[in-house]
Amino acid sequence: MKFYLSSFKFGDKSDELAQLAPGTEIAIIPNALDFRPRDDETTIRSIKNKIERLDDLGLDAEVIDLRDFFDDKASLKTAIESKGAVFVLGGNVFVLRQAMFLSGLDDIIIRQATNPDFLYSGYSAAGCVLAPSLKPYAVVGDPTIMPYEQLDHTIWEGLGLVDFAFMPHWRSDHPESKAIERGIEYCKQHGMKYEAIEDGRVLIF
Repeated sequence: MKFYLSSFKFGDKSDELAQLAPGTEIAIIPNALDFRPRDDETTIRSIKNKIERLDDLGLDAEVIDLRDFFDDKASLKTAIESKGAVFVLGGNVFVLRQAMFLSGLDDIIIRQATNPDFLYSGYSAAGCVLAPSLKPYAVVGDPTIMPYEQLDHTIWEGLGLVDFAFMPHWRSDHPESKAIERGIEYCKQHGMKYEAIEDGRVLIF
């Protein structure tokens, strides 16, 4: 699997994103924003902006709302594997984790870990959810938000696809920057590896 993890939006290496994708199609996963209503104007504008930006990079983006697959995991697997690439929006990492669990996207992504062509990309919560544990993010995003009736508890386990906590917005002009410092302090106190990422910076590996 290839990773393109930005602190905020597309970062400073967006030209490399299209080169990493195995083809011209990519799925946009917007569910970290599900703490807002589905028809929220801010969310709609954000998704529209990402579609346009990916189009500018030469990628044909399709929004895949995980809520539509809570009862149809097989169809989600077919849709994701046919594209071979995802771009996951930022937002609340705990909400994103819930949506991944209920739709089966977590298992799909984990199974793609050994696929050298598959691209996992996105920003902020997209990188955070890959960590072994989501506990460092409890001071950043509200872990008690439960937007889905199918789930009534917080999932603290990340996907475990990286061995560190991805800490975005570090020392940046972002509302969550100070909270990230507290998250980093949590990592230090509990002996957890972390990577502090400034807005504009991208990890590619």
